[in-house]
Amino acid sequence: MTIPFDPYKLDNYDYQLPPELIAQIPIERRDESRLMLVQRESSCITHRRFSDIIEYLPPGSVLALNDTKVIPARLYAQKPSGGKLEILLIKSLAADTWEVMVKGKVKPGTEFMVADRLSGKVVGLRSPGRWQVSFEHTADFKRLLAQLGRIPLPPYIKRPPGQDDSRDRERYQTVYAATEGAIAAPTAGLHFTEAVLAELARRGVEIVYLTLHVGPGTFLPVKEPDLRRHPMEAEYYIIPKDTANAINRAREEARRVMVVGTSTLRALESAQNKAGLIEAKSDNTELFICPGYIFCSSYALLTNLHLPHSTNLVLVSAFAGHELTMRAYKAAVSRKYRFYSYGDAMLIV
Repeated sequence: MTIPFDPYKLDNYDYQLPPELIAQIPIERRDESRLMLVQRESSCITHRRFSDIIEYLPPGSVLALNDTKVIPARLYAQKPSGGKLEILLIKSLAADTWEVMVKGKVKPGTEFMVADRLSGKVVGLRSPGRWQVSFEHTADFKRLLAQLGRIPLPPYIKRPPGQDDSRDRERYQTVYAATEGAIAAPTAGLHFTEAVLAELARRGVEIVYLTLHVGPGTFLPVKEPDLRRHPMEAEYYIIPKDTANAINRAREEARRVMVVGTSTLRALESAQNKAGLIEAKSDNTELFICPGYIFCSSYALLTNLHLPHSTNLVLVSAFAGHELTMRAYKAAVSRKYRFYSYGDAMLIV
């Protein structure tokens, strides 16, 4: 007896990945990464280079990008007792007050020192695993963060605490990053170069931007066996009027709209009104897209290869179809694609 596919069963979003395929460093040139082309109508999978992306954006197409910029949100601190702390800034709550995640033992009242010019105190617990801290500093906080903070690479990319992160500061950032606020990069955009974007514009592709500040939820595995019980972490997004108008016009005129990244797609889907049009707005989204979700428009989606049991993998399965998605991931493993943030790309059309 065949058991019907359950789109909400977490175990259906798993695959075996050899650890050596998890990319630890970026490829030398952004646009030299590999590109898996997945065609939904024919279920055909082919293998290209990212620079070939130009072929799939004919003149008149719209390319939608997330221009969020990663802040150096990881701080290494020390308690008066000598105990070490690793602090990850999540979001600003007020002047000099932040919600953070902490590695190390803390409690309300715990004091810590980052450097002579920057210290802090744990105010209290906001929610499981999230603390509120207040900072004291003798210079501009943003400038201190740029000097003392580290780029918050995802946990599967390993770096010694004292290693220079200048290369990651450049490469774990899109070339069009502009609006500070993310603690994780919109990694599908890491493959674009200024030259690729310039060539697309020259060919008549309209490039538009929105902002969604990617938070820690992008790395947190889903633990609920039933996806319907998984709480999505709210992420803040901004869709400018020009971006909304450009995408609405393209859809009305049946021109291709390519969405770069699951974060961009979630923002656009969150901003649809009852008439099916994208509204220019700023808001928080907790949208969790699972198979069975009805997308408001037929986009092409550029994305990276995601973690098992992740909300991003579930979203891709909803967009491309579960069977085709898992077959594409199996092909990526067999062909030794590079996985995750610094890895290769998949284009679903």
